[in-house]
Amino acid sequence: MNLELLQDNLTNPALLFFILGILAVRLKSDLEIPSNSSKFISLYLLFAIGFKGGQELAHSHLDASILWTMLFGILIAVVIPVYTFFLLKTKLSVENAGAIAAAYGSVSAVTFVTAVTFLEIQQVEFSGHMVAIMALMEAPAIIVGVILIKIFGNGAINDQAKMGKIIKHSFTNGSVFLIIGSLIIGYLASDQQAMGIKPFTTDIFKGFLAIFLLDMGIVCGKKIEDFLKSGWFTTAFAILIPLINGVLVAWITQFFCSNPGDRFMFAILAASASYIAVPAAMKITVPKANPGIYIPMALAVTFPFNITIGMPIYYAIIQG
Repeated sequence: MNLELLQDNLTNPALLFFILGILAVRLKSDLEIPSNSSKFISLYLLFAIGFKGGQELAHSHLDASILWTMLFGILIAVVIPVYTFFLLKTKLSVENAGAIAAAYGSVSAVTFVTAVTFLEIQQVEFSGHMVAIMALMEAPAIIVGVILIKIFGNGAINDQAKMGKIIKHSFTNGSVFLIIGSLIIGYLASDQQAMGIKPFTTDIFKGFLAIFLLDMGIVCGKKIEDFLKSGWFTTAFAILIPLINGVLVAWITQFFCSNPGDRFMFAILAASASYIAVPAAMKITVPKANPGIYIPMALAVTFPFNITIGMPIYYAIIQG
């Protein structure tokens, strides 16, 4: 791996703000981002990336290759929760195994947004339809996780949570809904109309990302200590499985995708884990699953690993 690439990533201001947030917690500082401000910033980031993705998609020609890449994204979201479920089931309950498998089969919009900045630093472009693929990958993993729990569990599923309701919740979850909506609006807007809000969608993006990652660092710092008490297996899983998924997808995509930016985004999507949409869905459908395990795994271990070490590794494989 290119050590200079790793060094550049580790000195990225957005990432350093993330580390600052962790340090603030460890040093018992009273630094805190107000919850309303944090929610606004997260909504802004999803809006901006969705809108810009829609603009890129409007300039692309929808053809068979784009449809194949979308199908590949859905395939990833189905295969990962299936194989990880059976691995997790050897050490954890069916409910927790299904919830964690769904989280790692699904995607992290925040990791995706951070990856966008990484590619901008490398001056590498990616296709607008990758935003649509990210949105499409959210629901299949949740559905697969619920089905596996239903098959192997013993009354673990909330009977009132019908499959139609689960699917609807997957797509109407705030983050997914905003990404899809912004993508469609960006697609419909003309270049002139898009230029009118460019200062908001583009110019201040990195600044808001830095503040958001500062908040994420504070959240991680608060959760990581309790999580480490759950044992070595979940910690090892939260590092090794994303690494394996990211590396495999970075390698496989060379056979059908020539754009390095798209290949990198696929690797990030495969390596990331959801800590927003999946917990919200599991709270409704599988109340026996312990969020104290799968949320810190995704947020306090996998997320920091991907944005520090994972991204340079996946990019180096693609470049190699």
